[in-house]
Parts: sequence; C-alpha cells; structure tokens
Amino acid sequence: MSPAPTSRAMLPGVAVSVGVALLASALALVLPVVPMLTIAVALGIVVGQVPAARGVLDGPLAPGLKFASKTLMRFGIVLLGLKLSLIDIADLGIVAVVAVIALVVVTFFATWWFGRLMRLPGNEPLLVAAGFSICGASAIGAMGSATRSDAKEQATPVALVTLCGTLAIVVLPAAGAALGLDAEQFGHWVGASVHDVGQVVATAQTAGTAALAIAVVVKLTRVLMLAPMVAIATGVSRRMDAAAARTAQAPGSPTTAAQTTTPGAPAAPATPAAAPAAPRAPLVPLFIVGFLLAVLANTFLPIPEPVLSALDTLQVLVLGAALFALGTAVRLARLVTTGWRALVVGLASWAFIAVLALGVIQL
Repeated sequence: MSPAPTSRAMLPGVAVSVGVALLASALALVLPVVPMLTIAVALGIVVGQVPAARGVLDGPLAPGLKFASKTLMRFGIVLLGLKLSLIDIADLGIVAVVAVIALVVVTFFATWWFGRLMRLPGNEPLLVAAGFSICGASAIGAMGSATRSDAKEQATPVALVTLCGTLAIVVLPAAGAALGLDAEQFGHWVGASVHDVGQVVATAQTAGTAALAIAVVVKLTRVLMLAPMVAIATGVSRRMDAAAARTAQAPGSPTTAAQTTTPGAPAAPATPAAAPAAPRAPLVPLFIVGFLLAVLANTFLPIPEPVLSALDTLQVLVLGAALFALGTAVRLARLVTTGWRALVVGLASWAFIAVLALGVIQL
C-alpha cells in the first residue's frame, strides 16, 4: 500500500483548486446567469481535455486534486447544512413536503434502475441517481464518498448533471412561459427538478423573487434527503454485494467448480491466503452526520447572520474547489465514445424528473 501523501505533496493541487474556485467566483460576478459552481466544474472539464495539462494533473497536482475532490467535498457538504432550516421546510406544508420526498425517492430509484438496465459500470448508476434526484454534484460527491468511488468514477455523473443543469437554466424559463405557469408554480417546478442549488437560483430568478424564494426552499428540502438516501443506498448496495459474494461461493458456481479436483488428478498448487477484506464504510458516513448537525444548529441555535454569511461564502468556495478537481477527471472523448449509455441515462432522468415534477405541481 502506498503511503498517504504529505501535506507538502497535496499543497500544489489544493492551491490550484482553490485558485480556480476564486476565478470562478469572479467570473460569476461578470456572468451572473451562470452559477459559480457550474463555472468551476466546467473549468475543470476544460483543463482535463488539454493533452499538455494531463501530465501535470496526473503528476504533481494529483495528491492535492484527490484531497480536494474528497475531503473538501465532504467539508462543503457539512457547511451546506447551514443553508437548511427545518422551520422553512415546515412552512411549505405537509402536502408539499411529502410530495417532494416522494419525488426524490421515485426519481432516485427509477434512475438507479435505468442505469443498471443500461449496464453502466461500477457505482455509476448510484451516482447518477443521486446527482439527478437530490442535489447535483454535491450529492454525487456524498454518495461517492460513502461508496468509496474514485474521482474517475464520479467524473461522468458530474459532467452529466453539469450539462443538464446548464440546459435547465435556458430551457425551463421558456417552457414555463409556454405552459403558462405562474411564479409560485414555476418556483415549485424549478426547485423540484433542477439539480444544484446555484442552478436553481439562476433558473428561478428569471420569474422574480417570489418564484426564487419558493424554489430555494423546495430545493433545500430535496437536499435534506441526502442523508437518508445515502444511508439507504449504501445499505442496499452492501446487501447486493453480499448476495453476489454468496452466489460466487455457492456449490456448483464457476468459482467453486474451478477449485474442485477429480480423483487421481494432481493436486492444485496451494494458493496464498486471501487478503483481508477492506473495512466497510459506515452506513451513515461521518460527514453526513455533520451535515445533519449543521441543519439542526441552523434551526435551533441563534447563529449571527454575519457568521452564516461568511460560512456560506466559505461553503461555495470549498465546493467550487472540489468540483474543479472532479471536473479535471472528465475525459469528453471517452464519454462520447464509450459513455453514450450514461448520456442516455442522464438525459432520460432529467426529462423524467422535469415531467414528474410538473405533473405534481399541476395536481
């Protein structure tokens, strides 16, 4: 096992990630219609396509980029909890809250099922489902950390939610006007169907402050589902892995049959003892517990507004650095040539969520 990278080894990659996050913040001031987090991940994707940059990304910057994509992502998700208040969610009313929860659950498992049907590799079905149904790249990072998915496995889902969330900023206002939605209906629709919080703000603000306020509360209600969905998905995935392991070890399975010998045949050479299994990830990761504690703190503790504002700025900066690091692992050429299944799953999930959310608000 290779030794853990030192702080000095991680410093270049972290410094570049934070620097690009600051650049994305400046660009978002110039282009307020594009969310800062979308700019950050887009810059990472662009840099990742430059052949000359890949040697640096995979070399001296690699330890810091890995730290940013995992540890800074977890820290940003904890801080994201300070945007949530149980009181604001309760003000939506029980019917709206139940509808949002049902929408998240249905779209999550439908996307997960479709991703498996399309034979997406590894944990990609789970990551795409989290990103599209809960809260975009932040949910992908949370689910990826819980399932120990590396940056390359998270890269395609992050690219997909960035693409579809950016399309939503353009498509949904035009569609809402064509459908004759009022500000309240449009706010509910955007909050229930758009992925990242920044993309929700950029989309909903086109219909005024009333739509924006509703969209943000609905969106943050979806964010609150991050903790239970990570726990449920981790538990279900763990059971599926255990069932697959039992099947492989069952009498008559190819693995078992290959280990049997016929009478009189020379004995097979002894095989070395299997390596000890890696420790299981906890069902509810520590950073998810921190996220829930942050929600409770924001609900019940009198945190001064300047402190919340400063922590909100820090949260956006930290997530921007993490998303830039994740974006550098995206390879568009590979996505186009071998990732078309993931593209189909992402676009289908985006359309399914938008149509289902529209149906719910019409009812």
